[in-house]
Amino acid sequence: MPPPPHGDAFGTLTRSITHQQLAGRAAAAIHGRFVALFGDDPPTPAAVVATPVDTLRACGLSGAKVTAIRDLAARFLDGTIPEAQLASLSDDEVVARLTVVRGVGRWTAEMFLLFDLGRPDVWPVDDFGVRKGWSRIHQSVDMPPPRQLSALGDPLRPYRSAAAWYCWRALDSPAS
Repeated sequence: MPPPPHGDAFGTLTRSITHQQLAGRAAAAIHGRFVALFGDDPPTPAAVVATPVDTLRACGLSGAKVTAIRDLAARFLDGTIPEAQLASLSDDEVVARLTVVRGVGRWTAEMFLLFDLGRPDVWPVDDFGVRKGWSRIHQSVDMPPPRQLSALGDPLRPYRSAAAWYCWRALDSPAS
């Protein structure tokens, strides 16, 4: 798997929230306008909290996304999400801290673990691509439900992140 970018956790998570349930180009445009609000510096939790809601809405964010991003910022500011310590927290602790944020669910937290923290043993059983890729690799007509996929992943410990990556890549090739 590619190495994690070691980027800004707040920026990564605001991007995730901005992109939820939107087509790629529209999400990228809205996120670009959001980032541009803060000039040359990336948005910080303090800057987001200080920005009026109407200003955030004017860049194309829905009311729910503004609420989620402001909640995320507040959680960074109050220490619920300790940015400097995220890399040292367990996977379960990272998921627990991120999922208290409005608009951040388990899937978003697992993608953060995989792609931003580079964790080796994340098994996102609710991810459609992982489920579909598993069925393609195993030449099954039906996708396994999350509970079954969870058990199927147990023998792959402690490298389930790589297995998830292979499931996604299996979808890049034509079905046989």
